[in-house]
Amino acid sequence: MKRIFLFLLCIYSISTFSQNKKIRILSSEYSTVNEARYPGATILSGNVKVFHDGATLDCKRALLYKELNEFKAIGEVVIEQGDSIIQYSDFANYNGNTKIAKSWGKVEVNDNEMKLSTDTLYFNRKEQILFYPTNGTIRDKVNTLKSSKGTYFLREKKFSAKSNVSVINPDNKLNSDHLDYYTNTNLAYLYGPSTVLNLKDSTKIYSERGFYDTNTDISYFVKNAKLYLKDKTVAADSLYYDKRKGFASANNRIKVIDTIQNLVMKGNYAEIFELKDSIFMTKRAVAISLIEKDSMYIHGDTILVTGKKGERIIRTFKDVKIFKSDLQGKCDSTHTSQITGLTRMFTNPVLWSGKSQITGDSIQFLSDKTTNKLDSLKVLNNAFMIQNDSLDPENFNQIKGRNIYGKFKENKLHLMFVNGNAESLYYNRNEKSQELETITKEIASDIEFTLENNEIVETKYFKQTEGKTHPPSEFPADDKKFQGFIWREEEQPKVMEDIFIVDTVVLPVKKVAKKNAAVEKAKRALNKEEKKRKPRLNGKNALNRE
Repeated sequence: MKRIFLFLLCIYSISTFSQNKKIRILSSEYSTVNEARYPGATILSGNVKVFHDGATLDCKRALLYKELNEFKAIGEVVIEQGDSIIQYSDFANYNGNTKIAKSWGKVEVNDNEMKLSTDTLYFNRKEQILFYPTNGTIRDKVNTLKSSKGTYFLREKKFSAKSNVSVINPDNKLNSDHLDYYTNTNLAYLYGPSTVLNLKDSTKIYSERGFYDTNTDISYFVKNAKLYLKDKTVAADSLYYDKRKGFASANNRIKVIDTIQNLVMKGNYAEIFELKDSIFMTKRAVAISLIEKDSMYIHGDTILVTGKKGERIIRTFKDVKIFKSDLQGKCDSTHTSQITGLTRMFTNPVLWSGKSQITGDSIQFLSDKTTNKLDSLKVLNNAFMIQNDSLDPENFNQIKGRNIYGKFKENKLHLMFVNGNAESLYYNRNEKSQELETITKEIASDIEFTLENNEIVETKYFKQTEGKTHPPSEFPADDKKFQGFIWREEEQPKVMEDIFIVDTVVLPVKKVAKKNAAVEKAKRALNKEEKKRKPRLNGKNALNRE
């Protein structure tokens, strides 16, 4: 008896389930059939309303295929799914077995978060997914989204599109090939080539994977990221940007191009303060200036650029090295002003120009503000210039004085003037045989000498007080090097990549401890900028979860 009861219960359950799956007519003014024209269909007209599994469908006229469990609606079609969604269209086909509706002709869908408009729409009620294969528009409280085709997931409130996507609001326009957009949070996750354009100042961001919060105007990009500001471009492996605060931070393989000043900066961590027009860069930081067809590289542990265009100050700190094909340098820190074109080197500075090594307590060189060509050089206090004798590495031509002033010609040192307590030591060789003939030591008030191809070709002495020429065999060994002589060839960057080598050379403590006031001022400015560090990005972890 129990088996018969269970069998009947199963039959009743299957019958009840089947009845629930059938499309039911709730109302219709007219009902008829026309087997010749519509075989198997019931023709309904006038305030037609049907029900299926929690949803109602209203229209003017319809065809109901009871056996197929299909419904074709014509004119002022309205589909309602409880209080979650309502859809309008001119026509619709609905299959009760698959629970898929196809609507076309001025389709409009509304839920609590958005309004969707398109020409053709597929609604999968089982999966709660809307899909449009032709152009569609979604509007929420913040943005208007358009794409060639797209999918909207009702449960997640997520829109996904992979073709010609745009998200527009009064401030910004986002274009992408592939994105997911959440209408309840207004967050966009980008998975293809994408651009965010600020409509007010034309600031632009490009990336191929990232996160963008349309509420806060904060973005975080992790693939081929580029930020286009008014007069500079920032490219990096990853880029965080808060448009409202005017702050950006970048990581790994960073390249900042200053389009106004022909300046390029590279490094592996950077912070950009858009409103203050400032940049902080570290981790293999290098600033590159274009000088005619050559480039000057300045590397340091940290580079800080401040000031508006044409008035920028570039500060480089700690273990600074300079490389140009015909000029190299090293010091603890530098300060460059674009207003004056003056670059100052602090703490044990040294320059190498051709065969010449130049040292002093402070070294400054001036560039032409228009052409960026090197114009002049100042070596202040304890100025010392050394040239190694190319035929005998034990011998050094030397010039020493209080200060040295130099002039560049076509970016090469052409004229040098030693001012005050000038001394010189030359190893004179026969022009033809290159045999060492004499050694000359001179002392004068001032010395002027002319260089061609980095060789001294003419020397002038002023108020000469003492001088003597010796045969090589009679020259005193103790006089071969002036007091304060230090040969620093091992520190010279011979190729550009050498600027990143950390030297182990230890220089006199007295000079290292002597800090110039300008250096301290520059470092205080750096510390002030460092306090304005970026906040942590809320969307970054969300991007990783996606």
